[in-house]
Amino acid sequence: GLGGFQLIVDARNEDAVILLRHRKHREEKPLALMYPSMEMIIEDCEVDAVEKQLLTSAEAPIVFLRKKGNGHPRVSASVAPHNPYLGVMLPYTPLHHLLMRELNLPIVATSGNLSEEPICIDENEAVVRLGKIADLFLVHNRPIARQMDDSIARVIAGQPVVLRNARGYAPVTLSLNEMIKPCLAVGAHLKNTVAIAKDSQMHISQHIGDLETRLAREAHRVVTRSLAAIYDFEPETAACDLHPDYSSTGFARRLELPTVTVQHHYAHVLACLADNQLIPPALGVAWDGTGLGLDNTVWGGEFLLTDDTTFTRSAHLRTFRLPGGDRAVLEPRRAAIGLLYEIFGEDIFDRDDIEPLRQFSQMEKDILRKMLKHNLNAPVTSSVGRLFDSVASLIGLSHKNRFEGQAAMLLEHSIDNTETDDRYNFSIEGQRIPIVVDWESLVKEMLKDIEKKVSSGLISARFHNTMAEIIVAVAEKIGEKKVLLTGGCFQNKYLTEKASSLLERAGFAVYRHRRIPPNDGGIAAGQILAAEREQTKEK
Repeated sequence: GLGGFQLIVDARNEDAVILLRHRKHREEKPLALMYPSMEMIIEDCEVDAVEKQLLTSAEAPIVFLRKKGNGHPRVSASVAPHNPYLGVMLPYTPLHHLLMRELNLPIVATSGNLSEEPICIDENEAVVRLGKIADLFLVHNRPIARQMDDSIARVIAGQPVVLRNARGYAPVTLSLNEMIKPCLAVGAHLKNTVAIAKDSQMHISQHIGDLETRLAREAHRVVTRSLAAIYDFEPETAACDLHPDYSSTGFARRLELPTVTVQHHYAHVLACLADNQLIPPALGVAWDGTGLGLDNTVWGGEFLLTDDTTFTRSAHLRTFRLPGGDRAVLEPRRAAIGLLYEIFGEDIFDRDDIEPLRQFSQMEKDILRKMLKHNLNAPVTSSVGRLFDSVASLIGLSHKNRFEGQAAMLLEHSIDNTETDDRYNFSIEGQRIPIVVDWESLVKEMLKDIEKKVSSGLISARFHNTMAEIIVAVAEKIGEKKVLLTGGCFQNKYLTEKASSLLERAGFAVYRHRRIPPNDGGIAAGQILAAEREQTKEK
């Protein structure tokens, strides 16, 4: 590829696709496809004018397209299991054009790496790292200067949204409100990017990935040096996440520069402000899976009212505990039990009609009960991401995540063509800031639907509708007319479009992400703006 090696298999060949998954250690996460022509894409997928424009643009990203209901004889079911969408791109280099002209069939074209590792760019490294995956190597005498994955985009509410900033888009350059001391923002732990600010501009790097492995952390250092070299940049300050255990935070500390620590969801809101070149005040709805809050709990269902210099946590979702901590992120069944424990207490463990509980042995249930009763390794969270996980487990869609966000993705996809404006009830508690959104009646009504064997698609639609209504209700309570939708939850097309529609109907101005990803790929950009604000306060 242009920015690294790709692993290529015949997308029609089920055995080949399954073998690739096995060798790459990528169990269920969808694989990207390259089609030889737009005509063939249109035969297999629904493509609107905006999606077509994205596919044929100079950037040529991977675009999420809904499959047509024609059986898709050309593409193996294992390419995107249990998923109504395919991630599709067209050839973007001369080599790809030559290859696709000869083959005239769709291929899997996925990053040349093991799962969670950075893409290989050196042919000697590729032979070592990919030797147990690839049967053959096609190398080139032109070296690859820097790693660059394929970009990913999705059309939401009629507008393109970049979900992964890389080939074709990165580095992204945005204007700042004023001159700033040279600042390096080291980004988040997941979906990492870095950003630099020099003079009155910000430059955001390509997607680096999750900093879970030694190779990924080394890639983080390499990309940081590379971005600095491109812009002749030497940092005088650094910005990082509030979480002290993130490897990116540790990297910033080791620079021995004046450092600004930035609350995760505040960074999300500032990134959306920057993406829209918007002047505060604004109400940021920051919904995602996790981020350390100012009170040392796990935030993720936040309404942050932002002015010129700081933010107020105006509202958040009612909290619940996550038995097992990080394991609850990997196992939605744990989040579901924590959610139900918040409502019913220990009585929940005596019920035999709860789907997530049936996934545990009696001994495991006893351990979970002790964890929750005595607050042992059961952190408190307001996370909407974990609420989505809980619902997915309660209705039997997913009890263990094979990749990040899988349960929430399955919940969105389960709606399919269900059309309804039905929703569940919820309440808004308290007159003082922060307001608390109580989801207890939502969960109890949903449990009744499950007992009545209401379809998972209808339950999911009602749940999504409720979440959109919550945004409107809180926005009306707070009264700020500019509303930003940010955080990983707003990669969800149904939720974003429903919330946007309801907000606009209620008279709010809605702002979403475009060039900066709504997920943690946008955190570095928000950290730069936070550093700019700190500098302004010092003046």
